[in-house]
This record gives sequence, C-alpha cells and structure tokens, in this order.
Amino acid sequence: MSVATLAWLLLAGVASGLVGYLTGLASLVSYPALLAAGLSPLTANVSNTLGLVGVGVGSTARGWRSVSGDRWMLIIQSIVAALGGLGGALVLLHAGESAFERVVPLLIVAASLAVLAQPWLRRMSGEKEHTVGYLIVLGLISVYGGYFGAGAGTIYLAVTSILTAMSFGRVMVLKSLLLGVTNLVAAITFICFGPVNWWAAIALGIGCIIGGNLGPAVQKLLPERLLRVIVALAGLVLAVWLAVK
Repeated sequence: MSVATLAWLLLAGVASGLVGYLTGLASLVSYPALLAAGLSPLTANVSNTLGLVGVGVGSTARGWRSVSGDRWMLIIQSIVAALGGLGGALVLLHAGESAFERVVPLLIVAASLAVLAQPWLRRMSGEKEHTVGYLIVLGLISVYGGYFGAGAGTIYLAVTSILTAMSFGRVMVLKSLLLGVTNLVAAITFICFGPVNWWAAIALGIGCIIGGNLGPAVQKLLPERLLRVIVALAGLVLAVWLAVK
C-alpha cells in the first residue's frame, strides 16, 4: 500500500472519528474511503471495524467522566455490547455481508428519525429508565454493529437517548464507548479469523483516535437541536447511499 494511500486513510480516519462522534456515522466516511483505496467489500468491512475502535478510544478518553457515574450499569452495558459484537462478527465470517443489505437502510432511516424525534419520544416514555428492554435492544444492535456496523452509532444513539434518562451529551459519549467495545470484540475476532488489511486498519485507526478525541470539544460548540438534525440528515444520506450502491 503506497504512502499516498496511507495518508489518504489517515485523513479519512480523522474525518471518520469526528463524524463518528458527532453523528454515529463514522462508516459514512471510512467505509467508502477503504473501498476507494482498493480493498474488497469484505476486507474493507473487516478493516473498517478494526480501525473504528479508535473512535471509541479517542472520544472516551476525553468524555469518560460524563458516563462513569453508575459503574455497575456501565459494566453490564459493556458486557452486552461485547457479546453482541462477538456474535455479529461470527455471523459475518460465516454468512458474508449480503444478509443485511436490504434491511440496513431501513434500520438507519428509522434510527435517524428517532434521533430527530428524541425529545417527543422521551416525553411519551415518561422520562423513565427501561433497563431490561434497553439491554435487550442494546444486545441486538451490538450484533448488527459487529456484523456490519454502518449506521450502528446512530442506532445506539437513538435507542440510548430514548430508553434511558441520560442527557443527550452523556448519551453521545456512551454511544461512542459502547460502539467502541462492540468494534473491539469484533475486531479481535476478525484478527483471528478474518481478512484484515493491517496497513489500512492502522492508518484509519490512528486518524480515528485523533478525530474521536476532537469530537467532545466540537460538540460543545453545537446546540443540541442542531446536532440532532445533523445526525438525522447524515443518517438519511448513508441510508440512501447504501440502498443505491
């Protein structure tokens, strides 16, 4: 892989890390960048999952204090995300990428609209914690995240902001942490059994750490309502791209 390609993936990683933190849609940047670098769809997906671990590392390093209050609940959520990521990775290695191709755009559209309608949906839910239901849905999302991952951050964001009583700012950091755990476990599985392009994954990952670390600072400059609109629009763009590609 040429130096120019590695530089391209590093820059794409910075953009992916920032976009991933702010919208949960790092794959909107990273996956096409890997395809443009000449990787096959399966290798790009596997290398993308490994590289995107950097988003969780970078963003959580800066925003850790906002989600570290209830340690036991955080541990439980991380375990659920890890098990889901493992399951999704094993499904991908066994079944390939085609199974979710039709349903993924619909999932992302639904999540994008849910993020946009989050204040109304939370009022409808009565501002209560829905712990059991949340953990079940979190597990299902984590399976999807380990399997394919495009738009998984938006789905995490929608579900967590609606089914928990946390503020939107805390949810932003938690979403990155849980997605990072899912990606990490899936990445370890891919390292053992899947076709990883290491140079691409490392270049992308370093960029993602930088971009993810910038995310919390940039978020403070954006009003919450505007950020929800950005997330929703970005999600719809990704859904259309996945539907027509």
